[in-house]
Amino acid sequence: MTTIVTADAQRRRRAVGQILLLAAAFLVLVAISATSVVLVNEARKDSARVVHTVEVENYINELLLELRRAESNARGYLLTSGPEFLRSHEAAVANVLPYLDRLTQSVSDNAAQMEHVKKLRSAIEIRLGQFAEEMNLVKQGQPAKATNLVREAASADTNTTIREVAQAMRAEEDRLFITRTATADRTQQFAALVTVAGSGLVIALAGIAIFLVRRSSQARDRADARLRDSHLNLEATIDERTADLREANDEIQRFAYIVSHDLRSPLVNIMGFTSELEELRGDIFRRIAQLSRVQSAAPATAENATDTAEPELEGTDKQLSEDFSEALAFIKSSIGKMDRLISAILNLTREGRREFEPVWIDTKELIEAIVTTVAHQAAEAQAQIRIDALPNIVSDRLALEQIFSNLIDNALKYLKTGVPGEIAVRGRTKLGFAIFEISDNGRGIDPKDHQRIFDLFRRAGTQDKPGQGIGLAHVRALVRRLGGTMSVASELNQGSTFTITLPINWSANRNTRK
Repeated sequence: MTTIVTADAQRRRRAVGQILLLAAAFLVLVAISATSVVLVNEARKDSARVVHTVEVENYINELLLELRRAESNARGYLLTSGPEFLRSHEAAVANVLPYLDRLTQSVSDNAAQMEHVKKLRSAIEIRLGQFAEEMNLVKQGQPAKATNLVREAASADTNTTIREVAQAMRAEEDRLFITRTATADRTQQFAALVTVAGSGLVIALAGIAIFLVRRSSQARDRADARLRDSHLNLEATIDERTADLREANDEIQRFAYIVSHDLRSPLVNIMGFTSELEELRGDIFRRIAQLSRVQSAAPATAENATDTAEPELEGTDKQLSEDFSEALAFIKSSIGKMDRLISAILNLTREGRREFEPVWIDTKELIEAIVTTVAHQAAEAQAQIRIDALPNIVSDRLALEQIFSNLIDNALKYLKTGVPGEIAVRGRTKLGFAIFEISDNGRGIDPKDHQRIFDLFRRAGTQDKPGQGIGLAHVRALVRRLGGTMSVASELNQGSTFTITLPINWSANRNTRK
């Protein structure tokens, strides 16, 4: 017992340890996955910031490039008055402000760059105004004034301001590019480290899991081997015990048969001597009456009186005659009861020794035939017997007839006086078994007597009906021999329901209880 408890405790500890390990592994994997997701998102954000820095520098370069194009084409147009220079100049000027707006929008999150953009916008607007004035002078045929204006613009601080502000903005973006690139590299390195660590941890957990699975498998194999050994030993023990029980049961049946048979011999003798006493009774009490008359000088009995005539007795002799007759009647009644009990025991032993034969049975047809045999009894009791749909089974026909006959007969016998009887037979199947229910609205059975009624020669309730207390014990023995079970549900004055559970396909080799 201690070994079993220790083994169970070890299994429980192993199971708890495995559950805790799996839970810890699950939490670690969740943490690694969450960290990886966070790091991937951060790396994506860092990469977006780096790309944003590059875009800002591109906007600055494109803006300066368009300003140079506008200035170069303005000079070309001033020198040659070629229309192609004018068109190129106008296209470049048209692109300057959109590029400036894009640049303003892209650095809106950087206060320092926004200050630079304000200065740059102011200088660019001045320069664009100069370009417009130069083009107007050329168009008006005043190239000399336009040339002077170009020289003034070149010597002014506008271009210098534009270059310095653009250079400052590029320097700021270069600084941000370096910082953001370093941050992105660190995030990627940390993500790679987490991924490698997570992979290593997953491999370690997989190894531990494989080890635990192998250990559990080995423990299960050992347990299976022990179980097989125990099963073999158990089967051998069961076979041995079954053989012993069968032999003991057969011996009990033989003993019951011999005892019942031997009891009948003295019972027959008692019955014979009782009959002789009954025949001698008239002669004995006639002589007593004659002796009483001689003593009292009464007239003798007429000569034509028959030997069997009842003697005329008086007083104590008459009481003695009545007591004698009552005693003989009691002896005969007891002999009859004893004879019926012995006959019942003999019938039980014969039934117990009978080999059952499994056949296919239409149970509804079988019960309808039983109901037909008790139709007169049901009519006298004003009882209605209803048979619902019933499952067909393979079993012993004679045993089933005895089972259902006894239960239906009991239902009719113990109905309530003056109440129309209602008896129902129902059936259903479940997990390879047929379940039959025989219910009535009769007297019912006190719950404390539910087991008593299945004992041999035991009865419950008012003993106002004929019976020896054998029927239900015999029924349960038959049900058990057929591999089934029997139970009762009942309350006093609430009717009874007997439930019989039998295998749907019973075979003779399952008949282990004799």
